[in-house]
Amino acid sequence: MHDLKYIRENAAAFDAALSRRGAAAASAEILALDERRRSVLTELQDGQSRRNEASKAIGVALGKGDTATAEALKADVSRLKEKLPQLEEQERTVSGELDALLASIPNLPFDDVPQGSDENDNVEVSRWGTPRAFDFEARDHSEIGPKLGLDFETGVAISGARFTFLRGQMARLNRALGQFMLDHQTTANGYAECATPYLVRTESLFGTGQLPKFAEDNFQTTDGRWLIPTAEVSLTNSVREQILEEAALPIRMTALTPCFRSEAGAAGRDTKGFIRQHQFEKVELVSITRPEDSAAEHERMTAAAEGVLQALNLPYRKVLLCTGDMGFGARKTYDLEVWLPGQGLYREISSCSNCGDFQARRMNARYRPAEGKGTVFVHTLNGSGLAVGRTLVAVLENYQNADGSVTVPDVLKPYMGGIELLTPQ
Repeated sequence: MHDLKYIRENAAAFDAALSRRGAAAASAEILALDERRRSVLTELQDGQSRRNEASKAIGVALGKGDTATAEALKADVSRLKEKLPQLEEQERTVSGELDALLASIPNLPFDDVPQGSDENDNVEVSRWGTPRAFDFEARDHSEIGPKLGLDFETGVAISGARFTFLRGQMARLNRALGQFMLDHQTTANGYAECATPYLVRTESLFGTGQLPKFAEDNFQTTDGRWLIPTAEVSLTNSVREQILEEAALPIRMTALTPCFRSEAGAAGRDTKGFIRQHQFEKVELVSITRPEDSAAEHERMTAAAEGVLQALNLPYRKVLLCTGDMGFGARKTYDLEVWLPGQGLYREISSCSNCGDFQARRMNARYRPAEGKGTVFVHTLNGSGLAVGRTLVAVLENYQNADGSVTVPDVLKPYMGGIELLTPQ
């Protein structure tokens, strides 16, 4: 959600920032609705004041025996009682239109976000690790995975496309990855482990920006709740409608949860393999900070996600997304893309975003500064630390052997119950 005061005072800058994102100018429409709303509110408040004054005056007139004046005042009050509900309805309608418009507009990019229209305009910031040189032809995970327990056929038979059934050593590897990531983020990076609901209310998805614009990308239950597309929703909304003390910030939270996505906007993409699923697991990172701390926190969070890839010795690159490739609620985003030798390219495995006060305004999440008066909207950040399924894919492809087996990375061995090599069954 956007700050109306900022738009009133910086209409041209607001439209210019939207233009950088490829969005149409919106300040004129916003300010016109805002003016209508304020005009109706003024008329409504004036009418309420006149009604109250007239009601008092009726008693005074009757006390003096001035029935004519009292009757005239009663007629005024009667007319106001008819008009005020109409004004209240107008105010609700205009406010609803204004809120809906503001809710549909993406966040404004920070000044250092590169201009661009799509992923081709993203800027590579750095690379880590050297891709392995194989003495055999590296295979895609969809080729080596089935003999190791990555059962695509059973998943499809049970649930349809984009579902996978993991068996035996593959299920153990998936669990090991999630547990390692969670342990790493809590012990090495100080995130507080949380266990969150997987079903949330509409207000929660609105708060983090998935609704109303991206309803088709999410699964809704028969009772109106929604399956979380990421633990970002439940973690970030844990501070909704709250006024925090400054001393409590920053708040850093993490959770390992299943995630559910309809992938409505990804039809035809990654239909083969384990890259894009309707159900997958992810370790999510969320930070709640003061505005002046969010830029540094963004770098810290991205480094926390990078640490997992480095511990697993998986080559990756860090990419700064351009204005046209960022998510709806982000002001700045880094993607981490892991090297997949079977595909011969880098693929996204983590996305870390600074959302500024965009989500906080939608959730009404604020803090009280230790000095000064009033309250301030917090800044929220979120990132993947990491997506478990995509990390599993990266391990399979980077640690594969010529005979179809896969070597277990050293840091995962304590989680694997003695299994050091995944062997074809």
